[in-house]
Amino acid sequence: MKLYPVTDPAFCPYGRIVTGLDTAKAEILQALAGTPLPDGTDYVAEDACLQGLPAAAEVSEHLFGGMPCQLGWCNGHNNALNCLEYHRDSEFNLGTEDFVLLLAKQDEIEGGKLDTAKVKAFRVPAGVLVEVYATTLHYAPCHTDAAKGFRVLVALPKGTNTDKPEMKNNGGDDALLWARNKWLLAHPDSAEAKAGAYVGLTGENIKI
Repeated sequence: MKLYPVTDPAFCPYGRIVTGLDTAKAEILQALAGTPLPDGTDYVAEDACLQGLPAAAEVSEHLFGGMPCQLGWCNGHNNALNCLEYHRDSEFNLGTEDFVLLLAKQDEIEGGKLDTAKVKAFRVPAGVLVEVYATTLHYAPCHTDAAKGFRVLVALPKGTNTDKPEMKNNGGDDALLWARNKWLLAHPDSAEAKAGAYVGLTGENIKI
């Protein structure tokens, strides 16, 4: 599939490049470099070392308007789509290495399903902070170099991606709720689908 740079106008419906915050970005990148790099993919919703940085206060103030937020990471090696998720809020990503985001738009979901032919791939350069809008479907990054893998900041409102709340399914998109503030569409070939996640992706399980 075509790989767009995030500087391409094609990225505009999905997110934006965030400028400024240079000191905060440098602090975060230095701390990220010390986080684990698994052979597969691992996610930590809130990392104590990241959360303890002075940069965490800047992220809260400048990116979330003073709202409580969590700084975590998604690290490892990955080249497959597997799932797409969305939150009710933007997510911010920053990588120590170049990485690829596979993205679609929430309004492209039809009848609870999304055709993966609608997914676009965007390459984010190392050290570039991007906002992924709340209406953008996204999931784990893909690496651009298998030898280097990826270490990517995941900044979200506090509590996101933690334990799913106990609640009755009242229809709508309740069936997609997989964790707190996390609605998930899984591809039937994914481990998430086998674990009981809502199967909402049709077509090819894209690999980069």
